[in-house]
Amino acid sequence: MPDFERYPVYLYNSLTRSLEQFEPINGPNVGLYVCGPTVYGDPHLGHARAAITFDIVVRYLEFIGYKVRYVRNITDVGHLENEEAGSGEDKIAKRARLEQLEPMEVVQHYTNSYHDGLDALNCKRPSIEPTATGHIIEQINLIEKILENGLAYIVNGTVYFDLEKYTKENEYGTLSGKILEELKAGSRDTEGLDEKKNPHDFALWKRADPEHIMRWDSPWGEGFPGWHVECSTMSTKYLGEQFDIHGGGLDLQFPHHEAEIAQCRGAYGTDPARYWMHNNMVTIDGAKMSKSAGNFITLEQLFNGNHPLIDKAFHPMTVRFLMLQSHYRSKIDFTNSALLAAEKGYQRLIDSMKLLEELEFSGSKGQGELDSEIAKYCDQCYQTMSDDFNTAQTLAALFEISSRINSLYHGQLNPKQISNGMYERMVNTFRQFIIEVLGLKAIQSEDNSKTEKLVELLIDIRAKARVRKDFETADNIRDDLAEIGILLKDEKSGKTTYKIKS
Repeated sequence: MPDFERYPVYLYNSLTRSLEQFEPINGPNVGLYVCGPTVYGDPHLGHARAAITFDIVVRYLEFIGYKVRYVRNITDVGHLENEEAGSGEDKIAKRARLEQLEPMEVVQHYTNSYHDGLDALNCKRPSIEPTATGHIIEQINLIEKILENGLAYIVNGTVYFDLEKYTKENEYGTLSGKILEELKAGSRDTEGLDEKKNPHDFALWKRADPEHIMRWDSPWGEGFPGWHVECSTMSTKYLGEQFDIHGGGLDLQFPHHEAEIAQCRGAYGTDPARYWMHNNMVTIDGAKMSKSAGNFITLEQLFNGNHPLIDKAFHPMTVRFLMLQSHYRSKIDFTNSALLAAEKGYQRLIDSMKLLEELEFSGSKGQGELDSEIAKYCDQCYQTMSDDFNTAQTLAALFEISSRINSLYHGQLNPKQISNGMYERMVNTFRQFIIEVLGLKAIQSEDNSKTEKLVELLIDIRAKARVRKDFETADNIRDDLAEIGILLKDEKSGKTTYKIKS
């Protein structure tokens, strides 16, 4: 029986506002689409929150036996400064103008920066990472389907989605809870109002003004795609007209995800995803992160400590650990003290994992009196992750296991209270959930790295001495290393390994 049957996954569906058992359309295959970044600036904590959230979803689903196709896009055109009103300059074109670069230079630079930041946080790369500019033809085809179905109209080379016609047979606002009539009543948007039938009709294709750099030919004249239509196109191209999970930040529910649902219903007559997942926001010292407030922190600033709100540089694993201490649907507040506390908590888990390398265990051959207690914590790791990917509760269970490992190592716990089989299960669960599921890895300091290189150099010198039958030199190297706590072991294969005694 696969683990996903033993521990069925329940996730909170933003569309129904309820916890639902996850049942993929074509299990054990899972299709996941996540809205990626608009690449016009360096990656920041908001990017990290979304990336880590869905990295955990992918990791756990794969860990329990699902096969995941993970699609996360790169927005490299069409995201305007005021997207809700559909007005303002393209964010990438603006950055290109300010930096006197080609737009694709901006895209490449910040895509690389995004990848570097997420690699440092140990986030898996997606299965497919499509770009909006690479799918212009497909976007035009999707818009044509919506036009054919009578749910869009053309004005002076711009194609708008017709919300009035759409809402005659469909609800608009089911995901975000926003009601169209209330939006109309409260609207102050005048941008393009002389063109739009309704102030909240959104552009599927925008006519390019003469000064607009990024432009493509279309049946309606030269222009560029709307931000919303890009994701509808790329998600359904790679995952089908209906797929399993659509994810993104809570700030994307309206208008972006609401528009995606409308577009897919307008083109295909069906919702794009069965389950919608949204991660909550990041705050800094209790306040919303923004450049104007002076509390905007990029990943690079976190990693190098170059920001007035933090006292030192923090390793990416500390940042990841802090993220995992909160449920993805809860807000998470980044403070210097929270980062320092996360650093200590993370190190406790990693230290326990290192102790396992030195722990020589000989337990009970039969049932141990602590077996049921340890089994409970092992089960909790699966149960809490299967309960809407609750990393905070999973960490709590792992700390309970960590406590038992420390007690065994320091002789405070009798090994005979645990059976050999249960010890093996505890060790495997502890390691797998820390490394494979939560994506945490040991921090290797620069000093440790240099030590490893020196030891490997001495092992190589010793190996050459043994080949020359200079056993005195070989033995001296082994003994001298042992005196400073570095123990060599000659394997039957001829390879020499070592461990550093703590």
